[in-house]
Amino acid sequence: MTVPQAYSYGPYHDGPDPLAPPIDLREAMDAIGEDVLAGSSPRSALQELLRRGTRDTTGLDELTRRVWQRRSELQRRHRLDGTLGEVQRLLDDALRAERKALFPDPSDDARFREARLDALPPGTAAAVRDLADYDWTSQTGGQNYERIRELLGQQLLESRFEGMKEALRSTTAQDVERVNRMLADLNALLAAHARGYGDIDERFAEFMRRHGEFFPENPRDIDELVDALAARSAAASRMLNSMTPEQRQELAQLSQQAFGDPRIAQQLSQLDSQLRGLRPDQDWTSSARFRGEDPLGIADGVRAMTALAELDALAEQLSQGYPGARMEDIDLDALERQLGQDARVDAARLAELQQQLRGEGLLQRAPDGSLRLSPKALRRLGETALADVVRSLRGRTGQRDTSSAGAAGEPSGSTRQWQFGDTEPWAVSRTVRNAVLRTAAAGGGRVRLDVSDVEVAETEHRSRAAVALCVDTSWSMVAEGRWLPMKRTALALHQLISTRFRDDALRLITFGRYAAEVELPDLVGMEGTWEQGTNAHHALLLAGRHLRRHPDAQPVVLLVTDGEPTAHLEPDGEAEFDYPPSPRTLRKTLSEVDRLAKLNAALTVFRLGDDPRLAAFVDALARRSGGRVLAPDPEGLGAAVVGDYLRRRTR
Repeated sequence: MTVPQAYSYGPYHDGPDPLAPPIDLREAMDAIGEDVLAGSSPRSALQELLRRGTRDTTGLDELTRRVWQRRSELQRRHRLDGTLGEVQRLLDDALRAERKALFPDPSDDARFREARLDALPPGTAAAVRDLADYDWTSQTGGQNYERIRELLGQQLLESRFEGMKEALRSTTAQDVERVNRMLADLNALLAAHARGYGDIDERFAEFMRRHGEFFPENPRDIDELVDALAARSAAASRMLNSMTPEQRQELAQLSQQAFGDPRIAQQLSQLDSQLRGLRPDQDWTSSARFRGEDPLGIADGVRAMTALAELDALAEQLSQGYPGARMEDIDLDALERQLGQDARVDAARLAELQQQLRGEGLLQRAPDGSLRLSPKALRRLGETALADVVRSLRGRTGQRDTSSAGAAGEPSGSTRQWQFGDTEPWAVSRTVRNAVLRTAAAGGGRVRLDVSDVEVAETEHRSRAAVALCVDTSWSMVAEGRWLPMKRTALALHQLISTRFRDDALRLITFGRYAAEVELPDLVGMEGTWEQGTNAHHALLLAGRHLRRHPDAQPVVLLVTDGEPTAHLEPDGEAEFDYPPSPRTLRKTLSEVDRLAKLNAALTVFRLGDDPRLAAFVDALARRSGGRVLAPDPEGLGAAVVGDYLRRRTR
């Protein structure tokens, strides 16, 4: 008989949530692309994305805010005099119980004891010290006094050793002696380590064999042991620094009464001194201000100081602002301890997002060590930009080709009888149908194809275009918020031509004081710079050069600018700037327009802004070249440029 397999269900603890939604790389690339287009470097754009987060993942900025909020809550909620207050309460209860027990006793001994209690010094620590040899009459008083000693010993040890509470379940004389032996052996081990003894590994192993119960963190070597002890010792030092001088003095005196054995405090003092020498890089001197109402004991105070140090480290890790910072630097365990499981998941997803962006080839490292967008990432940005433009065109995207039957291209949907010399593909279904009908009309029989049966699929004729997109990169484009729309326009047009009109030749030309032919990655990563000059003359000159390289293509020039020409190129290659525009600049610019007109180039000027002088000049350009002027708002620039290109292609 087959026994059915049993299944057990429970919470998932190992690794990321398997049911979590996948990371949306397209959304991430769109966000990075927006920042890169606006002038940020890819590295800065990636860091900004990690700071902001995504739709489903909390960013580093929010996690950092929660870290600082958690830190503030710790300081606002607590104060550090919990042990002092508890000792004072136990002492008051002990004295009250002792006086109550002595009051009905008529003996001289009782009066002598009352006089001694009345003569106790005012300070809590001094009173506890003076009562060290007092023979308590009251059982409650004696128990409270012993509780004070136990409390001080437990708090001091727990403040230095994380596992002391579990290892020291009772406080018998044998237990206290066991702790003293451990402290003495530990100080001897650290002293040997400081002196560089060669057998330190054997000494460490023997120490752990004897006293491993006090160290649940199970350090693997002497360095791990020193690191763990030094971190807690430094936290205890910072806690003392955070107390008032009076509180520090009281605590130092009380520590001598720990377990009624002054050797404990002496051994801990020696331990702190050695750890400070072995780990001077720990923070031994800072302090924090606690201003709350909830009192913390020594051990809890050290834990609070440890938590503050952990939160400070997390804040630095989350900032990613130090040299060589990586998302892998974030201590996920510490983040979960301080902010919970959700914070750990968010940080892990951000690290995974960063890895996937690089793993998918969307970000690549340049020879100089900087990050740059890969061709794959640029295509994705282009797809997004083109999709936005297509939505803006509202269904006019089909107006792009001349629909005359002719050379190979997209099928038009109609067919015709084959003629000698035709190279179009056969319309197979029509050809077979013709053969079947012809055979049936002839009385039936075996169907055979004849030349007269063949029909071919007509295709739309596509004219090839040479396109020069000239974009203004003067400072005014940045200052007036036209920088990003300009780049998105170039992306959309480049994507359209590279995917749908691959025979077309597109050239991107930027012009400020000078003009230059640029590749798409250079334009996308271009940063806005303060530069005077709008050299449309140089841009149109480069556009004409591009059109002459493709004499068999339909010439199209698209000029995007927000300012009238204020610079022109001299024969020696130097740019001459004048504002207001000099007549020479205007003449040279118009002469380039005339040269383009001789090439039958279709010129469209996209005017950004409402400057009357600019409007008058571009209108003159359009009249002179037989072109036209469009004045879109910046957000509609992409649709205007792509729409005009498609209209030119139709013509």
